[in-house]
Amino acid sequence: MSTHLQGSLFDQSDDVVLAPLNGLRRTVLGDGAWIDQLTGWLHGADALFARLADTVPWRAERRQMYEHTVDVPRLLAFYRADDRLPHPVLDEARDALSSYYADELGEPFTTAGLCFYRDGRDSVAWHGDRIGRGAREDTMVAILSVGAPRDLLLRPRRGGAALRRPLGHGDLIVMGGSCQRTWEHAIPKTARAAGPRISIQFRPHGVQ
Repeated sequence: MSTHLQGSLFDQSDDVVLAPLNGLRRTVLGDGAWIDQLTGWLHGADALFARLADTVPWRAERRQMYEHTVDVPRLLAFYRADDRLPHPVLDEARDALSSYYADELGEPFTTAGLCFYRDGRDSVAWHGDRIGRGAREDTMVAILSVGAPRDLLLRPRRGGAALRRPLGHGDLIVMGGSCQRTWEHAIPKTARAAGPRISIQFRPHGVQ
């Protein structure tokens, strides 16, 4: 797939490796929700982006919106627990997250969903991962971002100001506690020049 990524000046390595997770910083959102963030968790993120952009079997989806069928504004791929992930570092990331959050989560991360935002026209609307157990139980969703930064917005479902978190070039965010039930998140469209970004979402079994 043809993409043009303006690489990070701070991450020019072709070696794709993970940093320790002990640099995670937690922000308590309220209503039992929290987020953990770690900037630059993955070194060599631009090299991983290029590998994923070229080798993942991306698919375009269409969705019913009222009386129209429209294109989903991003490309998608999904890997079940027993599927081979498209790069060994993603197995390492999933295992590292499962180990780090073992006491809080009580189960491993198993699946990996990938989203390819090709430019500023691609987006995802406000939502929580509430299909399956995420609709009624506290859980976690971990997102690793590679490629150009895009803003992730978070807002309380009951109303209130949104938070903005730019993610890209190997950044990690983990949404935990009641976050999927009491908060929503989105990647909005932008009219500004925006390079391509891929997000990798790790989830426990039964959470979508």
